[in-house]
Order: sequence, then C-alpha cells, then structure tokens
Amino acid sequence: MNPIRQQGRVLTASLVGTAVEFYDFYIYATAAALVIGPLFFPTESEAAQTLLSFMTFGLAFFARPVGAIAFGHFGDRIGRKSTLVASLMLMGGSTLLIAFLPTYAMVGWVAPALLCLLRFGQGFGLGGEWGGASLLAVENAPKGWEARFGSAPQLGAPLGFLCANGLFLLLGKGLSDADFAAWGWRVPFLASALLVGLGLWVRLKIGETPAFKEALEKAEPPKVPVGLLFRNHLGAVLAGIAGVVACFAIFYLATTFALSFATTKLGYAKQEFLGIQLGANTFLALGILVAGYWADKASARLVLGTGAALTIIVGMVFGTGLGSASLPVVFATLASALFVMGLAYGPLGAWLPTLYPVEVRYTGISVAFNMGGIIGGALAPFAAAWLAGIGGTAYVGLFLTLAGAMTLAGVQFSPKQSA
Repeated sequence: MNPIRQQGRVLTASLVGTAVEFYDFYIYATAAALVIGPLFFPTESEAAQTLLSFMTFGLAFFARPVGAIAFGHFGDRIGRKSTLVASLMLMGGSTLLIAFLPTYAMVGWVAPALLCLLRFGQGFGLGGEWGGASLLAVENAPKGWEARFGSAPQLGAPLGFLCANGLFLLLGKGLSDADFAAWGWRVPFLASALLVGLGLWVRLKIGETPAFKEALEKAEPPKVPVGLLFRNHLGAVLAGIAGVVACFAIFYLATTFALSFATTKLGYAKQEFLGIQLGANTFLALGILVAGYWADKASARLVLGTGAALTIIVGMVFGTGLGSASLPVVFATLASALFVMGLAYGPLGAWLPTLYPVEVRYTGISVAFNMGGIIGGALAPFAAAWLAGIGGTAYVGLFLTLAGAMTLAGVQFSPKQSA
C-alpha cells in the first residue's frame, strides 16, 4: 500500500494542527492590519494604533519559545501525542476567546490587557504545535519518505491561509466597513472552533510514534530536556534557529506587511489585494510539494540551502515589485516570493529533526523553530516599515535578503546529522 494512504490519519493529524496555527495567526494578522488598532487602542494617531496592533501581533512570537520549552519538555518525556492535544486545545481556545473580547470603548484598558493575555496564550500553545506535528509525521515515515511526510505540516500553512484569507474576502464582500468593524471581524475567530474540533478528533485517534517508543525502551527520558539540549547541542540549536528565519520573513512580508502597506500606502482596495494574495498562496503550496519530493530524492539540506539563496535574490526585487503600481507585477512578486518560501519551508520538517537525537528532539526543533520565528516573523513587519521609511518601497525587501543569508549560514554550518 502507498505509505501516504497507510499513514493517512497521522498525516492528517499533523496537517490540521498547522492549518489551525496559520489560520489563527493569519486571521489575527489580518485583523491587526485592518481593525485591531482603532478598536483596542485609544490614541489620536492612526500610525500609533497600527504600531500597537502589530505589537500585540508580535507578542505571540515571544510567547512561542516559552511554549516550545514547556511543551518540548513534556513531548520528550511523556510523548508526542498527548502533548500535541494539549497544545492544540490551548492555541484554539485562546483564538476562540478573542471573538468574545470587549473593545476599549466598552471596558477601557481591560480590553487591550485581555487581548494581550489571549495573544500570549495563542503563542504559548503554538510553541509546542509545529515541532510535535513535524515529529508525528517524520517519525512515522518509512525510509526514503521523510521529507514528503515532513512536508505535511507545512501544507497546513497554505491551507490555513486559504481558509483565513477566503473568509475575510467573503466577509468583505458581504459586509460594509462599519459592520465589519462592529462585529464582522469576530466571525473568523469563532469559525476557528471548527478546525480545532477536527484537529482534536483526528489526534485523539492516533498512537505514539515508533521512534519515541524505541527511545523509551533504551533509556529513561531526560529529567530536563532543555538543559541537556543546550549543554550538548548548542551549535545545532543556533543552526536550527538560523535555518528557520527565511521562511518566516517571506511569509509575514508577503501577507501581513504587504496587505497593510498596499492598502494604506499604495492605495489598493482591501478586497482587490486579498484576492491577489489568495491566488499567490497556491504557489506556496506548490513550492512545499516540490520541496518535499526534491528533498527525498536529493537532501533536505540541499533544498533548504537553495530556498535560502533564492530568498536573498527575492529580497532584492520584492519592494520594487510590490510598489510597481501594476497588479500583474504585484501578483508575480508575491507568487514568486511564496513559491521560494515553499522551498525554504517545505524541507524544515525533515531537516530540523536530523540535528537532534530523539531524547531532546521535540524540545530542539520547537525551540529552533520558534526562536527563528521571532527573528524572521515578529521583526519582519517592523523592519520592512522602517526600511520603507528610510529608502522608500524599493528598500522593503532588504530584510528578506538578510534573512536568506542567515538561513544559508545556518544550513552551511549545521552539525552532522544525529542518529
């Protein structure tokens, strides 16, 4: 039987969780670009409101490494499955509760305080999500299929983006701006409950991974996995962090920053630009599929290095393409950037686990992925806006060039594969 059919439930369980992750993050990112500032932060300055809303967006990134250590601890000690269920419940519950938040006009400073608390909960839960989902796939993969199985969680990214972007597009067509600001923005957060429910249903029906079972039979799990990780595998942690930066930088510049910048500075209509992004998203899925197949035929290291090198090039033309005032050129810019992201993101599920032995693997890949997310994701919108202010739209992509160089260095200096 085809391995993908044989392990269909495992692959679905790893994909759905990441789809929820990117759906959750993208609906918040879109809401932050469109309505969060005016609804939750009192200030006369529109620029200050936008900055504060993006700060709440970045807050979850800083919660992620904390969650990575916490969930990694239990993932390496008690197992992948139960830890993944807990991370999904925390992540999904925090997202759902955002739908019920009062605004600043209703309760004053309590509103942004609650918003920040739930953003922290989202990020904390996300800290253990991707690492566990990747291990669930890779540690169940037959030999020679590791990269294709490892790309399953990555495919959750364009799926989550598609659901989030498509829902905002429908709401924009059906609601006036006033209705969207009054209550429409809450609908995507409510709808997240459907994806979370599906994810829990699938995950509760799967077993533990063979690699973790085998490791338990050989030795007791480490009492403090993160201590062992930093004591014995610091080089691998630093390489892993650098290896993740490029994909995060591309995603958040081509989605969150591009939407905010294009609708506020470049004069594009919100619905028009969301449609452009929705079409470009298909190239992310294509890039991930190409990367998974190519990495199994060659190596995950080679494909990731190629994606990093292409990120450097994309960074040099991204700002000019975005500011071209031509929708076909804007679409081509976003589509090519997201395809390259697929090449840098697709191999991560297969590459990162090779850097760490099984007993600290959950902690290792979770810490690397989420620390890299702070550099590549949380800083991306700020860095791009700052660069645009200094040198105009053409400078926007320079952050991508730097991010691609960091990832390329991480790949080149990564330690030899662990058994």
